[in-house]
Amino acid sequence: MTQDHNSIDPLQPHSHEPNPAPPSDDPTFQFVGVNGRSHPITVADLQRLPEVSVPDCTIVSTGHGTSGPFTFTGATLLAVVQALCADPWTEVEVVSADGFGSRVYASELYEPDPAGPILLAYAMDGQPMSRAEGLVRLIVPSERDDALRQVKWVGEVRVVGEERP
Repeated sequence: MTQDHNSIDPLQPHSHEPNPAPPSDDPTFQFVGVNGRSHPITVADLQRLPEVSVPDCTIVSTGHGTSGPFTFTGATLLAVVQALCADPWTEVEVVSADGFGSRVYASELYEPDPAGPILLAYAMDGQPMSRAEGLVRLIVPSERDDALRQVKWVGEVRVVGEERP
């Protein structure tokens, strides 16, 4: 059975066409809490949280092969959620400004893979990322072969509670 492109869940790992240019010039992204309230987040907001660096990360882009290894620096996704959401939650949806997304479960954040914690990275190899490089990227260090959960150009971080509305 083939799957219609329109029925693909953008929050499950899947390949997609690469975008060579940022979908928007806006450097902010939206944080949406369990209650549905949204507020903008900037790189400066992330930099106020504890800084974490994870070495030996690779990026695998559709049509571009593997690049790296890189050391990514940013705030852990767990720290971001804990700083901005007091409600009980079970998962986080991270969606790119171009519509590609990834779902991360609370268990993955509370019990990180030995490769390193999942980050909202704003620096690569000690240098701030440009908008073209992603500015803020979801980095899943445990992914080595396909990196289909990594999100470039984070546009929205949505926290999902115990029950979906």
